[in-house]
Amino acid sequence: MTQKEVIRLENVQKIYDLGKVKVEAVRGISLAIYKGEFVGIEGPSGSGKSTLLNLIGCLDVPTKGEIYLDGEKVSSLKESDLATIRGKKIGFIFQQFNLIPTLSALENVMLPMVFQGVPLAKRMKRAKELLKMVELEERMNHKPSELSGGQQQRVAIARALANNPSMILADEPTGNLDSKTGEHVMEQLNKLNAAGITIVMVTHDPRSAGHAKRVVYIKDGKLYKKGDILNEE
Repeated sequence: MTQKEVIRLENVQKIYDLGKVKVEAVRGISLAIYKGEFVGIEGPSGSGKSTLLNLIGCLDVPTKGEIYLDGEKVSSLKESDLATIRGKKIGFIFQQFNLIPTLSALENVMLPMVFQGVPLAKRMKRAKELLKMVELEERMNHKPSELSGGQQQRVAIARALANNPSMILADEPTGNLDSKTGEHVMEQLNKLNAAGITIVMVTHDPRSAGHAKRVVYIKDGKLYKKGDILNEE
């Protein structure tokens, strides 16, 4: 049975023009990610892994090359179209949590549904279900400053699931957590993957990468596997 391709990158480059200096953050990467996979992207700081994740998540567009999401070419779409795709198909989890400090946990989880036009009653019901799933139903009215780092990250996971995405992108999801709390977050991601959600996770932590079913390594903007460089000209 042929696996369904969710994301495909074809010879993708990302160059940042910093005036007199041009930084090639991603250098000719080709990569396919399939439905239901848990893919880890591992590499040192400055290797290009977060840039690669942003390209996969339609948060950025490539300087050269093509990106396909569910068979549709997205690398040349307008930002408004990319925003629509992100809102419907992709959930994001960040190292810094990125919760709105003035909103409660419940309101933070409801927020992505506002942009998709979900009615208030449905938004609230869905958010409460998600907070219960991550074992935070008793903290739903607390603001981020009243929650621990691990609790904030669980709110962020619930928020990422708000619009029933088919794929979750996690950028260093355990980076600001102690090892025990980080392990709990990884267990949550494992459960989501077991339920059929495609997960792509960037990490520099081999322990977190160990939860992925497939790991690709990036260094200096290129992919490696077991010490052998991929996509080498």
